[in-house]
Amino acid sequence: MPKRKAQRSTGLKLAGGFLATIWVVFILELVFPWLQAFGIHPLDVSSLPLIFTSPLLHANLEHIISNSIPGAIFAFLVGYSGKRVFWEVTTFVVIIGGLGTWLLGGVGTNHIGASGLVYGWLAYLIIRGFFNRSISQIITGVVLGFFYSSLIFGLLPGTEGVSWQAHLFGAIGGFIAGMVITSDDPPELVAKREAKARSLQPPGQR
Repeated sequence: MPKRKAQRSTGLKLAGGFLATIWVVFILELVFPWLQAFGIHPLDVSSLPLIFTSPLLHANLEHIISNSIPGAIFAFLVGYSGKRVFWEVTTFVVIIGGLGTWLLGGVGTNHIGASGLVYGWLAYLIIRGFFNRSISQIITGVVLGFFYSSLIFGLLPGTEGVSWQAHLFGAIGGFIAGMVITSDDPPELVAKREAKARSLQPPGQR
């Protein structure tokens, strides 16, 4: 299978998996409304593991629809670089976004929804090309930043019922992922890094 076709296939499968997962969980929520309690409850130590379940839950139909379309687009674009990249970025976003929300989300609140993932994936896509020196990813980031610039308001407090903390810390997680992961580096950057590492080795170890 040609490389680009395989990349598209991987991206589509991951985007489809994202949509299937959140919609199946949403249907279960309609039957079992108590599932929404599996969100993030800030500063409640017993709820810390729920940072991994909260992105799968949604309060209502409007909530899940608002996350489905951008989430699927961003999941496809991140997944286009490969499964490993997708899961690395998603792990950064879920953990950093979840912990930030748990710390600063406000005692007595319950945070659910995939919007933290949406913001994290978008932040990664916007900045990644500047760190791995990929022209195509820089262009993708600029285009996404332009079309989704209105999402910046979701990072600010003030809208009742909106978890700006999940948005902000999810985006921070995506930004950090864009800075530190190397699994989607272009081959020429990998070769350059390996050559530099060899040049720093003592002569007898080269």
